[in-house]
Amino acid sequence: MSTMKVVILWMSYFFVLWNTVWCVTRYSIPEEMERGSVVANLAADLGLDISGLAQREVKLDIFHSTKYLDVNKKTGELTVVEKIDRESLCTTKTTTCFLKLDLIIESPLRIFNIELGITDINDNAPHFRRDKIELDVLESASPGERFSLPNAFDPDVGANTVKTYKLSESDHFNVDIHSGSDGTKYVDLVLTKELDREEKAVHNLILTAIDGGVPARTGTASIIVRVQDTNDNAPQFEQAVYSLNISENSPAGTLVIKLNATDADEGSNAELTYSFTLYTSEKTQEMFSLNPNTGEIAAKGTIDYEDMKIFEMFVEAKDNSPIPLAGQCRVTVYVKDMNDNYPEIAIKSLRNTVEENIPVGSVIALVAVSDRDTGDNGKVNLKMNMLLPFFLNKSSDYLYELLVSKPLDREMVPEYEITLVVTDRGNPPLSDNETITVNLLDVNDNAPRFPQTFYTIPVMENNAPGALLSSLTAIDPDLHENQYLVYFIIEKEILNTSISMLFSINPENGNLYALKTFDYEIEKEFLFHIEARDSGVPPLSSNVTVHIIIMDQNDNTPVIVSPWRAHGSVVEEKIPRSTDKGTLIA
Repeated sequence: MSTMKVVILWMSYFFVLWNTVWCVTRYSIPEEMERGSVVANLAADLGLDISGLAQREVKLDIFHSTKYLDVNKKTGELTVVEKIDRESLCTTKTTTCFLKLDLIIESPLRIFNIELGITDINDNAPHFRRDKIELDVLESASPGERFSLPNAFDPDVGANTVKTYKLSESDHFNVDIHSGSDGTKYVDLVLTKELDREEKAVHNLILTAIDGGVPARTGTASIIVRVQDTNDNAPQFEQAVYSLNISENSPAGTLVIKLNATDADEGSNAELTYSFTLYTSEKTQEMFSLNPNTGEIAAKGTIDYEDMKIFEMFVEAKDNSPIPLAGQCRVTVYVKDMNDNYPEIAIKSLRNTVEENIPVGSVIALVAVSDRDTGDNGKVNLKMNMLLPFFLNKSSDYLYELLVSKPLDREMVPEYEITLVVTDRGNPPLSDNETITVNLLDVNDNAPRFPQTFYTIPVMENNAPGALLSSLTAIDPDLHENQYLVYFIIEKEILNTSISMLFSINPENGNLYALKTFDYEIEKEFLFHIEARDSGVPPLSSNVTVHIIIMDQNDNTPVIVSPWRAHGSVVEEKIPRSTDKGTLIA
Protein backbone atom coordinates (compact mmCIF):
# COMPACT_ATOMS: atom_id res chain seq x y z
CA MET A 1 0.00 0.00 0.00
CA SER A 2 1.69 3.31 -1.06
CA THR A 3 -0.25 6.11 0.44
CA MET A 4 1.78 9.33 0.52
CA LYS A 5 1.05 11.43 3.55
CA VAL A 6 1.47 15.11 3.74
CA VAL A 7 5.16 15.79 4.02
CA ILE A 8 6.20 18.55 6.29
CA LEU A 9 9.63 19.62 5.21
CA TRP A 10 11.91 21.88 7.07
CA MET A 11 15.35 22.14 5.69
CA SER A 12 18.34 23.75 7.23
CA TYR A 13 21.61 23.95 5.46
CA PHE A 14 24.88 23.88 7.25
CA PHE A 15 28.31 23.86 5.78
CA VAL A 16 30.73 21.43 7.33
CA LEU A 17 34.14 20.05 6.56
CA TRP A 18 34.98 17.97 3.47
CA ASN A 19 32.21 19.74 1.53
CA THR A 20 29.61 17.51 3.16
CA VAL A 21 26.16 19.09 3.26
CA TRP A 22 24.30 18.24 6.48
CA CYS A 23 20.51 18.89 6.85
CA VAL A 24 17.44 17.60 8.79
CA THR A 25 14.49 16.38 6.84
CA ARG A 26 11.27 15.75 8.78
CA TYR A 27 8.29 13.60 7.81
CA SER A 28 5.12 12.62 9.64
CA ILE A 29 3.18 9.39 9.20
CA PRO A 30 0.47 7.62 11.21
CA GLU A 31 1.41 4.50 13.12
CA GLU A 32 0.45 1.05 11.97
CA MET A 33 0.99 1.74 8.22
CA GLU A 34 1.02 -1.44 6.18
CA ARG A 35 4.26 -3.00 4.96
CA GLY A 36 5.29 -1.55 1.54
CA SER A 37 3.62 1.78 2.19
CA VAL A 38 5.61 4.74 0.74
CA VAL A 39 6.57 7.34 3.29
CA ALA A 40 8.25 9.83 0.95
CA ASN A 41 10.33 10.12 -2.24
CA LEU A 42 13.71 10.98 -0.81
CA ALA A 43 15.31 11.50 -4.21
CA ALA A 44 12.83 14.17 -5.09
CA ASP A 45 12.84 15.77 -1.65
CA LEU A 46 16.66 15.76 -1.30
CA GLY A 47 17.46 16.66 -4.92
CA LEU A 48 19.15 13.39 -5.77
CA ASP A 49 19.67 12.07 -9.25
CA ILE A 50 17.79 8.84 -9.69
CA SER A 51 19.96 7.66 -12.56
CA GLY A 52 23.19 8.00 -10.61
CA LEU A 53 21.78 6.76 -7.34
CA ALA A 54 21.75 3.17 -8.51
CA GLN A 55 25.60 3.20 -9.00
CA ARG A 56 26.28 4.71 -5.60
CA GLU A 57 26.22 2.92 -2.27
CA VAL A 58 23.14 3.95 -0.30
CA LYS A 59 22.75 3.07 3.38
CA LEU A 60 19.85 3.84 5.76
CA ASP A 61 21.00 3.98 9.40
CA ILE A 62 18.02 3.76 11.81
CA PHE A 63 18.52 4.57 15.49
CA HIS A 64 16.42 1.61 16.66
CA SER A 65 16.83 -2.10 17.03
CA THR A 66 14.04 -2.79 14.56
CA LYS A 67 14.42 -1.93 10.90
CA TYR A 68 11.11 -0.26 10.19
CA LEU A 69 12.06 1.49 6.89
CA ASP A 70 14.16 1.01 3.75
CA VAL A 71 15.15 3.00 0.59
CA ASN A 72 14.35 1.83 -2.89
CA LYS A 73 17.46 2.77 -4.94
CA LYS A 74 15.56 2.53 -8.17
CA THR A 75 12.81 4.93 -7.22
CA GLY A 76 14.37 6.80 -4.33
CA GLU A 77 11.29 6.08 -2.17
CA LEU A 78 11.37 5.59 1.59
CA THR A 79 9.05 2.60 2.32
CA VAL A 80 7.68 0.79 5.39
CA VAL A 81 9.10 -2.70 5.86
CA GLU A 82 7.74 -3.31 9.40
CA LYS A 83 4.59 -1.95 11.02
CA ILE A 84 5.36 0.85 13.46
CA ASP A 85 3.52 0.78 16.79
CA ARG A 86 3.83 4.23 18.29
CA GLU A 87 3.21 2.93 21.85
CA SER A 88 6.05 0.41 21.51
CA LEU A 89 8.40 2.91 19.88
CA CYS A 90 7.82 5.70 22.35
CA THR A 91 7.21 4.07 25.71
CA THR A 92 6.71 7.34 27.53
CA LYS A 93 3.34 8.91 27.03
CA THR A 94 4.21 12.07 25.09
CA THR A 95 2.39 13.85 22.36
CA THR A 96 5.44 13.69 20.05
CA CYS A 97 7.16 10.53 18.89
CA PHE A 98 10.06 10.55 16.38
CA LEU A 99 12.09 7.86 14.66
CA LYS A 100 15.54 9.19 13.77
CA LEU A 101 17.50 7.82 10.82
CA ASP A 102 20.47 8.82 8.60
CA LEU A 103 20.62 8.37 4.85
CA ILE A 104 24.29 7.85 3.88
CA ILE A 105 25.28 8.05 0.21
CA GLU A 106 28.90 7.27 -0.94
CA SER A 107 30.90 8.71 -3.79
CA PRO A 108 30.77 11.44 -2.90
CA LEU A 109 29.84 11.06 0.73
CA ARG A 110 26.68 12.74 1.70
CA ILE A 111 24.74 12.32 4.95
CA PHE A 112 21.13 13.29 5.32
CA ASN A 113 19.53 13.41 8.79
CA ILE A 114 15.87 12.41 8.73
CA GLU A 115 13.31 12.63 11.54
CA LEU A 116 10.10 10.63 11.01
CA GLY A 117 7.23 11.77 13.26
CA ILE A 118 4.85 8.97 14.20
CA THR A 119 1.35 10.24 14.82
CA ASP A 120 -1.11 8.40 17.08
CA ILE A 121 -4.18 6.54 15.89
CA ASN A 122 -6.92 5.27 18.22
CA ASP A 123 -5.78 1.65 18.27
CA ASN A 124 -6.01 1.11 22.04
CA ALA A 125 -9.09 0.96 24.26
CA PRO A 126 -9.04 2.38 27.78
CA HIS A 127 -8.56 -0.20 30.50
CA PHE A 128 -8.64 -0.24 34.26
CA ARG A 129 -5.80 -1.74 36.22
CA ARG A 130 -8.44 -3.67 38.22
CA ASP A 131 -11.55 -5.13 36.65
CA LYS A 132 -13.37 -5.14 40.02
CA ILE A 133 -13.44 -2.25 42.45
CA GLU A 134 -14.75 -2.96 45.95
CA LEU A 135 -15.84 -0.20 48.31
CA ASP A 136 -17.15 -0.34 51.87
CA VAL A 137 -19.46 2.58 52.60
CA LEU A 138 -21.23 3.27 55.90
CA GLU A 139 -24.96 3.48 55.55
CA SER A 140 -24.77 6.67 57.62
CA ALA A 141 -22.70 8.37 54.91
CA SER A 142 -24.13 11.76 53.91
CA PRO A 143 -25.17 12.63 50.37
CA GLY A 144 -22.32 14.42 48.63
CA GLU A 145 -19.64 12.21 50.15
CA ARG A 146 -16.98 11.26 47.58
CA PHE A 147 -15.04 8.07 47.05
CA SER A 148 -11.97 8.02 44.82
CA LEU A 149 -11.92 5.47 42.03
CA PRO A 150 -8.88 4.25 40.08
CA ASN A 151 -8.67 5.98 36.74
CA ALA A 152 -8.51 4.14 33.44
CA PHE A 153 -5.30 4.05 31.37
CA ASP A 154 -5.15 4.51 27.58
CA PRO A 155 -1.67 4.35 25.91
CA ASP A 156 -2.97 6.49 23.08
CA VAL A 157 -2.37 10.24 23.28
CA GLY A 158 -4.14 13.42 22.46
CA ALA A 159 -7.77 13.06 21.53
CA ASN A 160 -7.44 9.28 21.52
CA THR A 161 -6.78 9.01 25.23
CA VAL A 162 -9.43 8.81 28.01
CA LYS A 163 -11.89 11.65 27.61
CA THR A 164 -14.71 10.90 30.02
CA TYR A 165 -16.34 8.34 32.34
CA LYS A 166 -19.89 7.03 32.56
CA LEU A 167 -21.63 5.23 35.45
CA SER A 168 -24.42 2.68 35.08
CA GLU A 169 -27.86 3.80 36.23
CA SER A 170 -28.10 4.19 40.01
CA ASP A 171 -30.48 5.93 42.42
CA HIS A 172 -27.75 6.52 44.98
CA PHE A 173 -24.52 7.27 43.07
CA ASN A 174 -23.07 9.24 40.17
CA VAL A 175 -19.52 10.18 39.12
CA ASP A 176 -17.60 13.43 39.14
CA ILE A 177 -14.83 13.75 36.53
CA HIS A 178 -11.89 16.16 36.90
CA SER A 179 -8.57 16.63 35.12
CA GLY A 180 -5.03 16.59 36.46
CA SER A 181 -2.32 19.07 35.52
CA ASP A 182 -1.16 16.66 32.82
CA GLY A 183 -4.67 16.36 31.39
CA THR A 184 -5.32 12.94 32.93
CA LYS A 185 -9.00 12.36 33.65
CA TYR A 186 -9.78 11.32 37.24
CA VAL A 187 -13.13 10.10 38.53
CA ASP A 188 -14.81 10.14 41.95
CA LEU A 189 -17.89 8.17 43.01
CA VAL A 190 -20.36 10.58 44.62
CA LEU A 191 -23.20 9.58 46.97
CA THR A 192 -26.37 11.34 45.87
CA LYS A 193 -28.97 9.70 48.14
CA GLU A 194 -28.93 8.26 51.65
CA LEU A 195 -28.19 4.55 51.90
CA ASP A 196 -30.21 1.97 53.79
CA ARG A 197 -28.43 -1.34 54.29
CA GLU A 198 -31.63 -3.01 55.42
CA GLU A 199 -33.22 -2.08 52.10
CA LYS A 200 -30.19 -2.87 49.91
CA ALA A 201 -26.93 -4.17 51.30
CA VAL A 202 -24.89 -4.29 48.07
CA HIS A 203 -24.90 -1.96 45.05
CA ASN A 204 -23.42 -3.34 41.84
CA LEU A 205 -22.31 -0.63 39.41
CA ILE A 206 -20.46 -0.50 36.08
CA LEU A 207 -17.92 2.29 35.42
CA THR A 208 -17.15 2.87 31.73
CA ALA A 209 -14.11 4.83 30.49
CA ILE A 210 -14.53 6.41 27.02
CA ASP A 211 -11.70 7.81 24.88
CA GLY A 212 -11.96 10.65 22.35
CA GLY A 213 -11.20 8.65 19.24
CA VAL A 214 -13.48 8.28 16.26
CA PRO A 215 -14.98 5.84 16.66
CA ALA A 216 -14.57 5.93 20.42
CA ARG A 217 -13.23 2.96 22.35
CA THR A 218 -14.34 2.00 25.87
CA GLY A 219 -13.22 -0.04 28.84
CA THR A 220 -15.24 -1.09 31.90
CA ALA A 221 -14.78 -2.04 35.53
CA SER A 222 -17.35 -3.33 37.99
CA ILE A 223 -17.87 -1.45 41.25
CA ILE A 224 -19.18 -3.37 44.24
CA VAL A 225 -20.36 -1.05 46.99
CA ARG A 226 -20.95 -2.90 50.26
CA VAL A 227 -23.09 -0.87 52.62
CA GLN A 228 -21.72 -1.15 56.15
CA ASP A 229 -24.30 -1.33 58.91
CA THR A 230 -24.88 1.38 61.45
CA ASN A 231 -27.15 0.91 64.44
CA ASP A 232 -30.12 2.74 63.00
CA ASN A 233 -32.84 0.17 63.76
CA ALA A 234 -34.27 -0.58 67.19
CA PRO A 235 -35.27 -4.18 68.03
CA GLN A 236 -38.91 -4.97 67.42
CA PHE A 237 -41.09 -7.66 68.96
CA GLU A 238 -43.58 -9.54 66.81
CA GLN A 239 -46.37 -8.08 68.99
CA ALA A 240 -46.55 -5.15 71.34
CA VAL A 241 -48.81 -7.09 73.73
CA TYR A 242 -48.91 -10.84 74.36
CA SER A 243 -51.81 -12.49 76.22
CA LEU A 244 -51.62 -16.13 77.17
CA ASN A 245 -52.76 -18.68 79.72
CA ILE A 246 -50.98 -21.02 82.10
CA SER A 247 -52.55 -23.72 84.25
CA GLU A 248 -52.17 -23.52 87.99
CA ASN A 249 -49.81 -26.06 89.56
CA SER A 250 -47.68 -26.06 86.40
CA PRO A 251 -44.27 -27.50 87.37
CA ALA A 252 -41.19 -25.29 87.60
CA GLY A 253 -39.51 -24.95 84.22
CA THR A 254 -42.77 -24.95 82.26
CA LEU A 255 -42.26 -22.79 79.17
CA VAL A 256 -44.73 -19.92 79.11
CA ILE A 257 -43.64 -18.22 75.86
CA LYS A 258 -40.58 -17.72 73.70
CA LEU A 259 -40.37 -14.07 72.81
CA ASN A 260 -38.75 -13.23 69.50
CA ALA A 261 -37.54 -9.74 68.77
CA THR A 262 -35.76 -8.92 65.53
CA ASP A 263 -33.28 -6.19 64.59
CA ALA A 264 -32.88 -5.24 60.95
CA ASP A 265 -29.23 -4.33 61.56
CA GLU A 266 -26.42 -6.88 61.43
CA GLY A 267 -23.49 -8.02 63.53
CA SER A 268 -23.42 -6.80 67.11
CA ASN A 269 -26.06 -4.26 66.19
CA ALA A 270 -28.48 -7.17 65.74
CA GLU A 271 -27.42 -9.27 68.75
CA LEU A 272 -30.11 -8.90 71.41
CA THR A 273 -30.34 -9.26 75.17
CA TYR A 274 -33.72 -9.72 76.89
CA SER A 275 -34.55 -8.43 80.38
CA PHE A 276 -37.46 -7.43 82.64
CA THR A 277 -37.96 -3.69 82.98
CA LEU A 278 -38.53 -1.91 86.28
CA TYR A 279 -42.28 -2.02 85.66
CA THR A 280 -42.30 -5.77 86.29
CA SER A 281 -43.19 -6.47 89.95
CA GLU A 282 -40.89 -8.42 92.25
CA LYS A 283 -43.65 -10.98 92.85
CA THR A 284 -43.86 -11.62 89.11
CA GLN A 285 -40.07 -11.94 88.82
CA GLU A 286 -40.17 -14.46 91.67
CA MET A 287 -42.67 -16.60 89.79
CA PHE A 288 -41.16 -16.37 86.28
CA SER A 289 -37.66 -16.42 84.77
CA LEU A 290 -36.50 -14.77 81.54
CA ASN A 291 -33.59 -16.19 79.52
CA PRO A 292 -31.56 -13.13 78.41
CA ASN A 293 -30.29 -14.83 75.26
CA THR A 294 -33.32 -16.74 73.95
CA GLY A 295 -36.23 -14.67 75.27
CA GLU A 296 -37.86 -17.74 76.86
CA ILE A 297 -40.14 -17.04 79.82
CA ALA A 298 -40.64 -20.06 82.10
CA ALA A 299 -42.41 -20.78 85.39
CA LYS A 300 -40.01 -20.54 88.31
CA GLY A 301 -42.27 -21.20 91.30
CA THR A 302 -45.56 -22.94 92.03
CA ILE A 303 -48.41 -20.99 90.48
CA ASP A 304 -51.62 -20.97 92.47
CA TYR A 305 -54.83 -19.72 90.90
CA GLU A 306 -56.25 -18.83 94.30
CA ASP A 307 -53.13 -16.76 95.12
CA MET A 308 -52.87 -14.69 91.92
CA LYS A 309 -54.93 -14.94 88.77
CA ILE A 310 -53.04 -12.50 86.48
CA PHE A 311 -49.33 -11.75 86.04
CA GLU A 312 -48.05 -8.84 83.97
CA MET A 313 -44.47 -8.67 82.66
CA PHE A 314 -42.71 -5.84 80.82
CA VAL A 315 -39.85 -7.11 78.70
CA GLU A 316 -37.09 -5.18 76.93
CA ALA A 317 -34.88 -6.36 74.05
CA LYS A 318 -31.68 -4.32 73.74
CA ASP A 319 -29.02 -4.67 71.01
CA ASN A 320 -25.30 -4.93 71.80
CA SER A 321 -24.19 -1.79 69.98
CA PRO A 322 -21.94 0.64 71.92
CA ILE A 323 -24.86 3.00 71.77
CA PRO A 324 -27.68 0.45 72.11
CA LEU A 325 -31.27 0.74 70.98
CA ALA A 326 -34.14 -1.11 72.69
CA GLY A 327 -37.68 -2.33 72.03
CA GLN A 328 -40.35 -3.24 74.58
CA CYS A 329 -43.41 -5.45 74.85
CA ARG A 330 -45.90 -6.46 77.53
CA VAL A 331 -46.74 -10.05 78.44
CA THR A 332 -49.97 -10.76 80.35
CA VAL A 333 -50.33 -14.29 81.77
CA TYR A 334 -53.75 -15.48 82.91
CA VAL A 335 -53.73 -18.40 85.35
CA LYS A 336 -56.23 -21.11 84.47
CA ASP A 337 -58.04 -22.96 87.21
CA MET A 338 -57.03 -26.62 87.21
CA ASN A 339 -59.73 -29.20 86.67
CA ASP A 340 -59.07 -30.97 89.96
CA ASN A 341 -62.64 -31.83 91.06
CA TYR A 342 -64.49 -34.81 89.67
CA PRO A 343 -68.12 -34.30 88.62
CA GLU A 344 -70.74 -36.09 90.73
CA ILE A 345 -74.01 -37.96 90.03
CA ALA A 346 -76.94 -38.03 92.45
CA ILE A 347 -80.01 -40.26 91.81
CA LYS A 348 -82.94 -38.17 93.03
CA SER A 349 -85.69 -40.63 92.08
CA LEU A 350 -85.66 -44.14 90.64
CA ARG A 351 -88.23 -46.71 89.53
CA ASN A 352 -86.03 -49.77 89.48
CA THR A 353 -88.97 -52.13 88.78
CA VAL A 354 -91.41 -51.39 85.97
CA GLU A 355 -93.82 -53.41 83.88
CA GLU A 356 -92.55 -54.41 80.51
CA ASN A 357 -95.42 -52.65 78.76
CA ILE A 358 -94.52 -49.29 80.30
CA PRO A 359 -95.37 -46.54 77.77
CA VAL A 360 -92.59 -44.93 75.74
CA GLY A 361 -91.66 -41.58 77.28
CA SER A 362 -92.26 -42.71 80.85
CA VAL A 363 -89.78 -41.38 83.43
CA ILE A 364 -87.60 -44.03 85.02
CA ALA A 365 -85.29 -41.83 87.10
CA LEU A 366 -84.38 -38.24 87.96
CA VAL A 367 -80.62 -37.66 87.95
CA ALA A 368 -78.77 -34.60 89.27
CA VAL A 369 -75.16 -33.76 88.30
CA SER A 370 -72.71 -31.28 89.81
CA ASP A 371 -69.07 -30.15 89.65
CA ARG A 372 -67.37 -27.90 92.15
CA ASP A 373 -64.99 -26.45 89.54
CA THR A 374 -65.70 -23.22 87.65
CA GLY A 375 -65.91 -22.27 84.00
CA ASP A 376 -65.65 -25.11 81.55
CA ASN A 377 -64.22 -27.27 84.31
CA GLY A 378 -67.57 -26.98 86.10
CA LYS A 379 -69.76 -27.58 83.05
CA VAL A 380 -70.80 -31.20 82.73
CA ASN A 381 -72.53 -33.54 80.30
CA LEU A 382 -74.40 -36.72 81.21
CA LYS A 383 -74.74 -39.68 78.89
CA MET A 384 -75.20 -43.44 78.88
CA ASN A 385 -72.19 -45.61 78.12
CA MET A 386 -74.06 -47.79 75.60
CA LEU A 387 -77.09 -47.77 73.34
CA LEU A 388 -80.18 -48.79 75.32
CA PRO A 389 -83.96 -48.24 74.91
CA PHE A 390 -83.69 -45.21 77.18
CA PHE A 391 -82.68 -41.61 76.67
CA LEU A 392 -81.66 -38.69 78.84
CA ASN A 393 -83.67 -35.49 78.71
CA LYS A 394 -81.89 -32.44 80.09
CA SER A 395 -84.51 -30.52 82.02
CA SER A 396 -82.06 -27.95 83.45
CA ASP A 397 -78.31 -27.33 83.56
CA TYR A 398 -77.80 -29.92 86.26
CA LEU A 399 -80.93 -32.12 86.16
CA TYR A 400 -81.75 -34.94 83.74
CA GLU A 401 -84.73 -37.26 83.26
CA LEU A 402 -84.13 -40.88 82.28
CA LEU A 403 -86.97 -41.82 79.91
CA VAL A 404 -88.10 -44.93 78.03
CA SER A 405 -87.29 -44.43 74.33
CA LYS A 406 -88.53 -47.73 72.82
CA PRO A 407 -91.04 -50.48 73.77
CA LEU A 408 -89.58 -52.95 76.26
CA ASP A 409 -89.90 -56.72 76.15
CA ARG A 410 -89.11 -58.71 79.27
CA GLU A 411 -88.95 -61.94 77.31
CA MET A 412 -85.98 -60.50 75.35
CA VAL A 413 -84.23 -58.49 78.06
CA PRO A 414 -85.54 -58.98 81.59
CA GLU A 415 -83.13 -56.54 83.25
CA TYR A 416 -81.18 -53.45 82.26
CA GLU A 417 -78.03 -52.17 83.89
CA ILE A 418 -77.80 -48.52 82.90
CA THR A 419 -74.42 -46.89 83.46
CA LEU A 420 -74.62 -43.10 83.54
CA VAL A 421 -71.36 -41.26 82.81
CA VAL A 422 -70.91 -37.63 83.75
CA THR A 423 -67.98 -35.75 82.16
CA ASP A 424 -66.87 -32.17 82.62
CA ARG A 425 -65.42 -29.94 79.89
CA GLY A 426 -62.01 -29.59 81.45
CA ASN A 427 -58.80 -30.32 79.62
CA PRO A 428 -58.19 -33.11 80.23
CA PRO A 429 -61.80 -33.89 81.18
CA LEU A 430 -62.71 -35.68 84.39
CA SER A 431 -65.60 -38.10 84.66
CA ASP A 432 -67.55 -40.30 87.07
CA ASN A 433 -70.25 -42.93 86.58
CA GLU A 434 -73.22 -44.45 88.36
CA THR A 435 -74.99 -47.71 87.47
CA ILE A 436 -78.68 -48.23 88.11
CA THR A 437 -80.60 -51.47 87.58
CA VAL A 438 -84.11 -51.56 86.08
CA ASN A 439 -86.05 -54.84 86.33
CA LEU A 440 -89.01 -55.52 84.05
CA LEU A 441 -92.19 -57.06 85.47
CA ASP A 442 -93.93 -59.59 83.32
CA VAL A 443 -97.32 -58.89 81.73
CA ASN A 444 -99.41 -61.54 80.02
CA ASP A 445 -98.49 -60.57 76.46
CA ASN A 446 -97.69 -64.03 75.08
CA ALA A 447 -100.22 -66.79 74.29
CA PRO A 448 -99.21 -70.44 74.86
CA ARG A 449 -97.66 -72.05 71.77
CA PHE A 450 -97.65 -75.74 70.84
CA PRO A 451 -94.57 -76.98 69.02
CA GLN A 452 -96.87 -78.33 66.28
CA THR A 453 -100.22 -77.26 64.93
CA PHE A 454 -101.34 -80.83 64.09
CA TYR A 455 -100.64 -84.04 65.95
CA THR A 456 -101.23 -87.55 64.50
CA ILE A 457 -101.24 -90.21 67.21
CA PRO A 458 -101.46 -93.94 66.28
CA VAL A 459 -103.26 -96.12 68.89
CA MET A 460 -103.31 -99.90 68.72
CA GLU A 461 -106.81 -101.35 69.15
CA ASN A 462 -107.61 -103.35 72.24
CA ASN A 463 -105.71 -100.81 74.31
CA ALA A 464 -106.17 -100.84 78.03
CA PRO A 465 -108.47 -98.12 79.36
CA GLY A 466 -106.41 -95.27 80.90
CA ALA A 467 -103.42 -95.89 78.61
CA LEU A 468 -101.20 -92.80 77.97
CA LEU A 469 -101.45 -91.92 74.32
CA SER A 470 -99.16 -88.88 74.08
CA SER A 471 -98.01 -85.75 75.91
CA LEU A 472 -99.07 -82.47 74.29
CA THR A 473 -97.08 -79.67 75.93
CA ALA A 474 -97.32 -75.99 75.04
CA ILE A 475 -94.80 -73.23 75.88
CA ASP A 476 -95.52 -69.77 77.30
CA PRO A 477 -92.52 -67.35 77.68
CA ASP A 478 -94.33 -65.29 80.29
CA LEU A 479 -93.70 -65.70 83.97
CA HIS A 480 -95.57 -66.94 86.99
CA GLU A 481 -99.35 -67.20 86.56
CA ASN A 482 -98.96 -65.88 83.04
CA GLN A 483 -96.88 -68.95 82.35
CA TYR A 484 -99.04 -71.50 84.22
CA LEU A 485 -100.98 -73.50 81.62
CA VAL A 486 -104.20 -75.53 81.81
CA TYR A 487 -105.05 -78.05 79.04
CA PHE A 488 -108.64 -78.84 77.85
CA ILE A 489 -110.21 -81.10 75.28
CA ILE A 490 -112.65 -79.01 73.31
CA GLU A 491 -115.97 -80.79 73.66
CA LYS A 492 -117.59 -82.46 70.68
CA GLU A 493 -119.67 -85.61 69.98
CA ILE A 494 -118.54 -88.58 67.94
CA LEU A 495 -121.21 -91.18 67.12
CA ASN A 496 -123.46 -89.73 69.79
CA THR A 497 -120.67 -90.08 72.32
CA SER A 498 -119.00 -87.10 73.98
CA ILE A 499 -115.28 -86.88 73.23
CA SER A 500 -114.63 -86.47 76.91
CA MET A 501 -116.02 -89.99 77.38
CA LEU A 502 -113.42 -91.38 75.04
CA PHE A 503 -110.30 -89.36 75.96
CA SER A 504 -109.03 -87.32 78.85
CA ILE A 505 -106.08 -84.90 79.27
CA ASN A 506 -104.17 -83.97 82.35
CA PRO A 507 -104.87 -80.24 82.74
CA GLU A 508 -101.46 -79.58 84.25
CA ASN A 509 -99.04 -81.39 81.96
CA GLY A 510 -101.04 -82.17 78.78
CA ASN A 511 -100.82 -85.97 79.00
CA LEU A 512 -103.53 -87.50 76.78
CA TYR A 513 -105.19 -90.73 77.93
CA ALA A 514 -107.67 -93.23 76.37
CA LEU A 515 -110.72 -93.80 78.58
CA LYS A 516 -111.89 -96.98 76.82
CA THR A 517 -110.70 -99.86 74.73
CA PHE A 518 -110.92 -99.11 71.03
CA ASP A 519 -111.89 -101.70 68.41
CA TYR A 520 -110.54 -101.09 64.96
CA GLU A 521 -113.44 -103.09 63.53
CA ILE A 522 -115.81 -100.50 65.06
CA GLU A 523 -113.99 -97.08 64.86
CA LYS A 524 -110.84 -96.40 62.91
CA GLU A 525 -110.06 -92.73 63.79
CA PHE A 526 -110.97 -89.68 65.93
CA LEU A 527 -110.40 -85.96 65.19
CA PHE A 528 -110.70 -83.34 67.95
CA HIS A 529 -108.98 -80.21 69.41
CA ILE A 530 -107.01 -79.58 72.59
CA GLU A 531 -106.67 -76.08 74.06
CA ALA A 532 -103.84 -74.71 76.26
CA ARG A 533 -104.82 -71.69 78.36
CA ASP A 534 -102.56 -69.60 80.64
CA SER A 535 -103.63 -68.19 84.01
CA GLY A 536 -103.13 -64.54 83.19
CA VAL A 537 -105.75 -61.89 83.46
CA PRO A 538 -107.23 -61.94 80.96
CA PRO A 539 -106.04 -65.42 79.99
CA LEU A 540 -104.54 -66.20 76.60
CA SER A 541 -104.92 -69.53 74.83
CA SER A 542 -104.18 -71.53 71.72
CA ASN A 543 -105.34 -74.94 70.44
CA VAL A 544 -104.01 -77.81 68.41
CA THR A 545 -105.71 -80.50 66.27
CA VAL A 546 -105.30 -84.11 67.33
CA HIS A 547 -105.83 -87.00 64.93
CA ILE A 548 -106.15 -90.43 66.64
CA ILE A 549 -105.67 -93.36 64.26
CA ILE A 550 -106.73 -96.82 65.56
CA MET A 551 -104.33 -99.49 64.41
CA ASP A 552 -105.71 -103.00 63.58
CA GLN A 553 -104.64 -106.10 65.47
CA ASN A 554 -105.18 -109.76 64.49
CA ASP A 555 -107.78 -110.20 67.19
CA ASN A 556 -110.56 -112.04 65.24
CA THR A 557 -110.68 -115.89 64.44
CA PRO A 558 -111.78 -116.75 60.92
CA VAL A 559 -115.37 -118.22 60.82
CA ILE A 560 -116.93 -120.54 58.18
CA VAL A 561 -120.27 -119.25 57.52
CA SER A 562 -121.36 -121.77 54.86
CA PRO A 563 -122.27 -124.62 55.12
CA TRP A 564 -123.48 -123.84 58.57
CA ARG A 565 -123.40 -126.53 61.32
CA ALA A 566 -125.06 -126.03 64.63
CA HIS A 567 -122.65 -128.03 66.82
CA GLY A 568 -119.41 -127.16 65.33
CA SER A 569 -117.65 -126.18 62.29
CA VAL A 570 -116.45 -129.62 61.21
CA VAL A 571 -117.85 -130.60 57.82
CA GLU A 572 -117.40 -134.06 56.36
CA GLU A 573 -117.49 -134.76 52.65
CA LYS A 574 -116.87 -138.07 50.92
CA ILE A 575 -115.09 -138.02 47.58
CA PRO A 576 -114.05 -140.81 45.22
CA ARG A 577 -110.39 -141.84 45.10
CA SER A 578 -110.22 -141.05 41.49
CA THR A 579 -111.06 -137.39 41.99
CA ASP A 580 -108.75 -135.25 39.91
CA LYS A 581 -106.68 -132.37 41.18
CA GLY A 582 -108.56 -129.12 41.11
CA THR A 583 -111.97 -130.63 41.53
CA LEU A 584 -114.30 -128.46 43.70
CA ILE A 585 -115.25 -130.42 46.84
CA ALA A 586 -117.57 -127.98 48.62
